[in-house]
Amino acid sequence: MNTLPLKKLSDIRIRDPFILEPTSGSYVLFGTTDHNVWGGPATGFDCYTSDDLESWNGPIAAFRPPEGFWSTSQFWAPEVHAYQGRFYLFATFLSDRTHVRGVAILAAEAPTGPFRPWSDGPITPAGIPCLDGTFFVDDDSTPWLVYSRGAEGTAAGKPPLADGEMYAMRLSDDLKSAVGEPQLLFRASSAPWSRPLRFPEGVAPPAELRLAKDPLFTDGPFLRRRSTGGLDMLWSSFGDEGYAMGIARSASGTILGPWTQESEPLWARNGGHGMILNASNGNDFLVFHSPNDTPNERTTLLRIESH
Repeated sequence: MNTLPLKKLSDIRIRDPFILEPTSGSYVLFGTTDHNVWGGPATGFDCYTSDDLESWNGPIAAFRPPEGFWSTSQFWAPEVHAYQGRFYLFATFLSDRTHVRGVAILAAEAPTGPFRPWSDGPITPAGIPCLDGTFFVDDDSTPWLVYSRGAEGTAAGKPPLADGEMYAMRLSDDLKSAVGEPQLLFRASSAPWSRPLRFPEGVAPPAELRLAKDPLFTDGPFLRRRSTGGLDMLWSSFGDEGYAMGIARSASGTILGPWTQESEPLWARNGGHGMILNASNGNDFLVFHSPNDTPNERTTLLRIESH
């Protein structure tokens, strides 16, 4: 039993927050929680629990890498989904062998873990920098992974991208492997508000990034089906006022689009990597981290007013 004093969101340093409601009125907060998020060695992922979205219990160790795990650095952006009787955690890891980021899947019997490796290493394409995977099940029960193609190049010769990309990749029903080839959904430049990548105040780009000059960037996708049947995606890039979050809309209502961009960001000033919590109490919340400056990142929770 965790006997640590309850915390407010303002007490919890976290990037890339994701809130799961596994049972009515019970919430679990996940996110990038390592002290040194930009380097190593990594510890794992912690989570916090609450019954009111205001006072939080934790930290609880949701994932600690087993001996021989393929990554020891830069554990980023976990999100957890209930699927076919288990809880699955999708997160970004930097490979010790290839020094390339990929999205892997972990699994647990309980929403707070402990999570164990489920996919055999990264489920995203080998040797291609990928990050920030989100999970979506379409109307015919097909599972998909949507992820960002990182802007960086690799030591193996993959050139850096000047224009970040967002992809969808079909998954096997057991979430063990990819099915078919990834499909390009859109590029960062399709959003009129997207501007070149800037790192948080006081943070130098990790040496292995090998970035293009002033790249446009995509990260933090999250998909939401509207009550009218439309399909929206929250995603993040950089705008005129720093890290920002916009909305893309699928014209077909399906994962493969075509996708069109809102002309202005949803959140324009030094915050992003968001998701929407449709709480069982009838309230909807926009959840994201702000500011984007390390180590000041905190979870921002904003009520979405219905119209």
